[in-house]
This record gives sequence, C-alpha cells and structure tokens, in this order.
Amino acid sequence: MTQARAFIFDMDGTIVDNMAFHTDSWLEFFARRGKSYEADAFFRETAGAQGREILRARLGPDIPDDEIAVLAQEKDVLYREMYGPHRRAIEGFEHFVTNARATGVKLAVATSAPPKNIVFTLDELDLRRHFDTVVGAADVKHGKPHPDVFLKAAEQLGIDPADCIVFEDAPMGVEAARRAGMRAVVITTTLPAEAFAEFDNVIRVVDDYADLDIGSLCASL
Repeated sequence: MTQARAFIFDMDGTIVDNMAFHTDSWLEFFARRGKSYEADAFFRETAGAQGREILRARLGPDIPDDEIAVLAQEKDVLYREMYGPHRRAIEGFEHFVTNARATGVKLAVATSAPPKNIVFTLDELDLRRHFDTVVGAADVKHGKPHPDVFLKAAEQLGIDPADCIVFEDAPMGVEAARRAGMRAVVITTTLPAEAFAEFDNVIRVVDDYADLDIGSLCASL
C-alpha cells in the first residue's frame, strides 16, 4: 500500500465551480471576432490548457507574444466580470483541506490559470493559506495534458510523484496526472463520471468534498 503524502489540486472546476464561466467568456471573446464554437466541445478540447495555447490554436500560431498577452488579458477580464458575483469554494472543500493538513498531508495548487486569476480565486476567497505551494501558468511552459505543472508542484513540496494524489475536473488534467505518475480524484463539477472511464489512475469520482474521507482515500492506494 502506498501512503499518499501530498494532495495537489487543480483550481478551476476543482476548488471553485467556475468552468462554465470560463467557457462562456471564451465563447464571448471569440464571438467578438466572428468565431463560434459549441460550448461542450470547446470545454472538452480546452479545459486545462493555458490561455496562450488556446489563443494560438484558434487565432494562429505566429501571433507575437505581446499580442497574445493583450488578448489573454481581455478574455480574463470577461471571465472575472462574469464569475465574480458567483465566486465561492466547492462544498466541503475548506473542511477537507483543513483536515488533510491536520493529518500531515502536504497541499498544493497546480493550475493553468495566470497570476491574476490565481489572486482572484485563492487570495480573494482567502484560500491560499491552506497550501504549501501554488504553481500556475507563469511557472511552467506547457499546460495540461503535459505533466509539467503537477511535477513542478511535487518538486516544490519535496514529495515523490507516486506519493501524490491529484484532484481534477477535466480529462486533460487527469491525463496530465497520469503522465506525472500520479493518481487522481475526479470532481464532477462539469463532466459526468463516464467522461473519465478510460483513465486507470482515477481512484475516486465525487460530486464535491462533503463526504470524501481522507483516511479511506489514502488507504485505497
């Protein structure tokens, strides 16, 4: 039996239930440029990717970095305007991480979000205090499904990847965890359980944190 020594949380859709607002803000951003996408397909194709990756995939790979930064900021302003009035942690999250820390489990956030969105969520909801480290888009080159962000978090925690459990809401994030050699707990804020059936690293699928027991979670490994 492997004892989990660290929990690594994706942020959007996993700590806060906000992915519908991210999708809506992207769709509005692209609609202003004459492009339209189906919401569910867009989410499945992009959840976990960094904003600059999404922009280059749809607007062209040769856009200069400074222009990409301006476009990404425009989209993120839309997102924060849409989601701000609804912002809150997922049911049971703070109780869960407080108990995890009390048992000696190290905690990290590993997200594809840029710095301003991390502040918008973790700092403005007073959640950063729960975590030993936070890794975001500014800290790694590639978004998910590349494993970089999870491996960076494990490195900063000083924990072997095999001793980490990732909490995710999107298939690309679960795939990133698999590539990092980490098990995953899926939070079904956006997609149903069957969307994750193909992943052999998923050990739990839950709606929220209310009934997720730390002892049984670690003992199941």
